[in-house]
Amino acid sequence: MKQMQFTRFGDPADVAEIIEVDAPGDPGPGRVNVRVLASPINPADLLNMEGRYGAELPPLPATQGAEGVGRIIAVGDGVDNVKVGDLVTPPARGLWREIVQGPAAGLVALPADADILQLSMLRANPASAWLMLRDYVTLESGDYVIQNAANSAVGRHIIRLAKSQGWKTVNVVRRPDLIDELTGLGADHVFVDGEDLPDRVVEATGGNLPRLAIDAVGGTSVQRLARATADGGTVVNYGLLSGDPLMIDARETVFRDLTIRGFWLAPWFAKTDPREIGTTYAFLGKKMAEGLLHVPVEATYPLERVKEAVAHAGRDGRNGKVIITMDDV
Repeated sequence: MKQMQFTRFGDPADVAEIIEVDAPGDPGPGRVNVRVLASPINPADLLNMEGRYGAELPPLPATQGAEGVGRIIAVGDGVDNVKVGDLVTPPARGLWREIVQGPAAGLVALPADADILQLSMLRANPASAWLMLRDYVTLESGDYVIQNAANSAVGRHIIRLAKSQGWKTVNVVRRPDLIDELTGLGADHVFVDGEDLPDRVVEATGGNLPRLAIDAVGGTSVQRLARATADGGTVVNYGLLSGDPLMIDARETVFRDLTIRGFWLAPWFAKTDPREIGTTYAFLGKKMAEGLLHVPVEATYPLERVKEAVAHAGRDGRNGKVIITMDDV
């Protein structure tokens, strides 16, 4: 079977290659084989290939693809939560390959009538958005949440999920041409980032400042989010799109009692009961089938054109995801 591999770190378009490897054998007890249908290219995939992601570098050779969608083609003994033919989020990493094998625990059958490309983006970004909204601050109906990088995939999910729960959003972007688009998704307020952002947020919310801020940018942007967050609130950081470390004045943490938390989805999988993981993805899969969770797709590429795909995904100014697909999509 075909598989993407890289044996050194560098420009993703330079280091990516397609190789032929043996397909997994029959799954053992509690395991399944899944034919991958589609897998999006996320920033973490590119950073991993560049050797710039996480606390330590992955061992080489490595395969990328942190999320995707596939169809179960074989099940091992004792598997009763899914069956052959079900669409699932594949239970493995390194999904830029044709077939993967992994544990069945925590898998749920995804809606058969949902869009395959949208389902391929279910594992990482919708779950990240939902868990950051749910797990750090207890929000009441009418409460505000503020976020930057609001036009990102996670940001769009935060807007829609918050609205579905009766929470309001203040959304920060870099370009004014995004304001109407995000407002159309259900954003309550959309602002272009700037030094006067906190003043504009105070005015827009009538002083009812958000108790939860969600930061994907780092650098000085997180300081502006902090100043637009209520005393005693929580700032959750999940990315450093600026390339700079978090820059926040100690006055925000010492005198205003703000809490800074970090979010990474991987530990949630490691420490969470598989039944809760299944329940979470059943909830998100239903929302996706209903059309609530939707991300624009700019382009798809077959696995054989992975070099072109990662080059496209790394361009600035994209208006949607780049997704790697397999032959039967």
